[in-house]
Amino acid sequence: MTDRTMKAVLFDRYGDPGVLYVGRVPQPVPAPGEVLVRVRAFSVNGGELAARSGKVRLLTGRKFPQRVGLDFTGEVAALGAGTTAFAVGDRVWGVVARTAGFGTAAEYVTVAADRAGPVPDGLDLVDAAALPVATTAVTALRDKAALRPGERLLVRGAAGGVGTTAVQLGHAYGAEVTALARAANLGFVRGLGAAHAFDHRTVPPAELGRFDVVLDTVGTDLPTFRRLLAPGGRMVTITFDLTRLVASLGYIAASAAHGRGRVRAFSGNPKRTDFDDLARHVAEGKLRPAVDKVFSLAETAAAHRALEAGGVRGKYVVRVD
Repeated sequence: MTDRTMKAVLFDRYGDPGVLYVGRVPQPVPAPGEVLVRVRAFSVNGGELAARSGKVRLLTGRKFPQRVGLDFTGEVAALGAGTTAFAVGDRVWGVVARTAGFGTAAEYVTVAADRAGPVPDGLDLVDAAALPVATTAVTALRDKAALRPGERLLVRGAAGGVGTTAVQLGHAYGAEVTALARAANLGFVRGLGAAHAFDHRTVPPAELGRFDVVLDTVGTDLPTFRRLLAPGGRMVTITFDLTRLVASLGYIAASAAHGRGRVRAFSGNPKRTDFDDLARHVAEGKLRPAVDKVFSLAETAAAHRALEAGGVRGKYVVRVD
């Protein structure tokens, strides 16, 4: 550490968004193989809400203050020893490793060089902050589900951060995309490439038909949506039912042995190759950022509150000035 400090969003106890505040912490120094990034923007993700509220305190512990922020865009400010993948001044985006927790809601962050990639030319860094999470959709559809052209894809939570990218990528991969979202967002998800869009609160799942791939970004009612799989179908979920965590994890584990189709669950932990793939999709016009609203660093609590309220179209992004 150096004797320099920086602004960062912190919380000293678990609770509602009101526990968040902007404080000062030591500015990090990049270790060998790492880069120091001057953060320009980050997005608010559902996992941070669960961590801040204490729903996963068995994992996050009771040592405070704790940090928030999972992804970032910015410029390389310094290089750790032996780091050659980037140069100072390069525009980059990335996601901190799952083992590192959170911490991108700050003026600077250090990250392993293989967990970042170059931001495509011409893409504003604030807009770009909506996209690092898109690597989760890439992994889910490309690797976990092996989505093929002509297949039927159901995206649950289609108007959210991962959902909006999954709809766009599913369309780009040649799938017939059905999106589930709030009624007010149905036109929005159709504009992203969904062939069909339904209000998840009024249309019973049984009326949706059968699907080759189901991508779930909600985590609840997994058995109901698993029953929609066609023969040979694949279901991927990126989250769990936090109100019934043990039961949810148990169901996913048991799905490998019982019923139609194993439920594939994973937590996104992207590397350089994933960000390169992401940049290629952007350059080819297959993927564009969906930013609902931009907040300042001092308004991070408001961004958390807005995401908890529901109804987001894409991502809430926080600009770090």
